[in-house]
Amino acid sequence: MSRRPLVGLILIVAAAVGLLVASLVAGNRPLLGLDLKGGVEVVLVPVDDPDRPVAITDSDLDTAVNIIRDRIDGLGVAEPDVTRQGNRVVVQLPGISDQQRAIDIVGQTAELRFRPVCASLSPEPLDFSDTETPEPTETPEPTEIPEPTETTPEPTETTEPPTPQPTETPQPTPQPTETTTEPTEPTPQPTETTEPPTPQPLPTELPDPVLDDRGLAPCPEGINYNGLDTSTGAEDVLERFVILPQRGDDGQVQVRYLLGPSVLTGAGLSSADSAFQGGQFVVNATFKGASEGADKFDEIAGECFRSSPYCLSGQLAIVVDGNVQSAPTVQAEKFDGQVVISGSFSQQEADDLALVLRYGALPIEFQDPTDPQSDSTSRAVSATIGSDSLRAGVIAGIVGLALVFLFMIGMYRLLGLMAMLSLGVSATLLWVIVAWLGETQDLALTLAGVTGLIVSIGVSLDSNVVYFEHLKEDVATGRKLRSCLEQSFPAAFRTIFWANFASLIAAVILYWLSAGSVRGFALMLGLASVLDLVATYFFLRPCALLLSRSPSLMSHPHRLGLPPAPEPDGGGNAP
Repeated sequence: MSRRPLVGLILIVAAAVGLLVASLVAGNRPLLGLDLKGGVEVVLVPVDDPDRPVAITDSDLDTAVNIIRDRIDGLGVAEPDVTRQGNRVVVQLPGISDQQRAIDIVGQTAELRFRPVCASLSPEPLDFSDTETPEPTETPEPTEIPEPTETTPEPTETTEPPTPQPTETPQPTPQPTETTTEPTEPTPQPTETTEPPTPQPLPTELPDPVLDDRGLAPCPEGINYNGLDTSTGAEDVLERFVILPQRGDDGQVQVRYLLGPSVLTGAGLSSADSAFQGGQFVVNATFKGASEGADKFDEIAGECFRSSPYCLSGQLAIVVDGNVQSAPTVQAEKFDGQVVISGSFSQQEADDLALVLRYGALPIEFQDPTDPQSDSTSRAVSATIGSDSLRAGVIAGIVGLALVFLFMIGMYRLLGLMAMLSLGVSATLLWVIVAWLGETQDLALTLAGVTGLIVSIGVSLDSNVVYFEHLKEDVATGRKLRSCLEQSFPAAFRTIFWANFASLIAAVILYWLSAGSVRGFALMLGLASVLDLVATYFFLRPCALLLSRSPSLMSHPHRLGLPPAPEPDGGGNAP
């Protein structure tokens, strides 16, 4: 036997053992998927909005999948499985500890908007229909009220002259009486003139904004701010006046804000990180280039800094998904692309807000998976169920290996043992690769992947059987056993190569076209096909050549599971 096969045998054994030891020392181990480790599965269904001008496209769903995957990666979840199923997005999060937090982050639209504050309103709309005093303070038309006050002094002026007249002549006496009766008639008139404002209160509807070239509009005047109902401006339409709430930790509305239009959204942000500043947790956001966000923010901030008609309160509201996170008073005219978002956040809330803002808003809105009436659903997979599945997979693998071992030893004796050792080499290399991918690429081993591993046992042993059957055929033709062991391998390896190549093509196509756990099955099958070729050529072939150097085995072929050489006929030839 040449030294080259022996060198290959030594190298592959040393590589398998060395990589296994290195992997164990490094602490690498396969990551387990949702069905083996437990976790949470969320199915997101888009909101059916008839007012949406454009139907939801495949591009919108693909973008949503990518953003959700980035958010989950930011959470540190290993191997999240985010896939599309029609117009639904299915998210599987293995090993997640805080399931509710993950659900909130996955389905949150995270639409960030910056709006100037026109006025702060009461938590609930106020009704002034039965109250007269608040309306005059808010009415912009005080011209109706002074009219009766002008008529009131006229009678007083007419009532003053009659006082000396009776002393001079008695005849004018009836005239003052008439004039005094005349002011008695206008006296009730002021009460009549104060009644009309009650049935004609100030309007409580938001007007259409008059936008300038910056996308801003002056705050509306001549309306009853506190009488505005939240429903009149509940939708967070970017180019309109809206009324949005700011809620406390208990979820109750603390204050409502009348907000002006704005063209600045979270799309202008380049990064967002949480921090602890000034005794509270905040989110530091950085805008992109000047034209993309920084200049637009400075325009709005400048209007609020001057308390101009575009921002009467001097406050700038930071709105996320239709809720005001904070509405700080602007204390500078320029911010150079840096802004601090505060809002009485806890550390986790600040981290989560920074996370969703960092990767952008979802292009479509999904139904709340926690709502019982929603088509979106969430399902927790307990670790107990996952461990039961893992235990079942391991038991199935052990039973399969045991049956295969008995079959190979019973059929091929030492060749069968050699085949099992070859399987051990390929399995060791496969374990090292899967563990390394789990640590570096977050590849999770699912139940489908375990199935692929079990199937790969048959694929690997099938290569050995092909070689062994070629040996049997060559021995049956009368060729010497040593010659068969050396010369049968090339023909058998061609068959093994094309068989594994066909399996590899099927695995690649399945991985490319499938999604979810099916891709895990395809990956394991593909890896097993490649490693089977490596183990067959660099382990099985050298081992067979080593066996051919043993005189004892050559004289007892049944120890190799091979039939004895046929007896030569009278002419010295085998039949």
